[in-house]
Amino acid sequence: MTGETNLKTMLESLDPILHEGKYVFCSIENMANIDPDDLVLTFRESEGTTIIIRKETADNLNLKYSFTAAWITLNVFSSLEAVGLTAAFSTELSQKGISCNVVAGFHHDHLFVKHSEAQKAIDILEKLSR
Repeated sequence: MTGETNLKTMLESLDPILHEGKYVFCSIENMANIDPDDLVLTFRESEGTTIIIRKETADNLNLKYSFTAAWITLNVFSSLEAVGLTAAFSTELSQKGISCNVVAGFHHDHLFVKHSEAQKAIDILEKLSR
């Protein structure tokens, strides 16, 4: 199964979904105390392993973080080879002053925006999709 590559079709099919809760990015050296079921994402970097996890879980584990995010999934099944989708939505968000951290999954793109700007980001993405 391959994803969509046509930019116009992808934009018309964004269907952004806002997940409940608050999410944080943490850099950790040891995964021993982390339940894999609690993780949204892990990414190994030379400085440590970056994880995205619910804020409450990070607080319970006394993990350090500096950015509290909302998680938005673009429900369009975009190809990993698609050109222009990230540029299109990140341009719209940046023009409105919204920082966006993007993770490309196999099926969907996932955006992490400042939690207090979540609804504004959803409104911008829905308008872009029209």
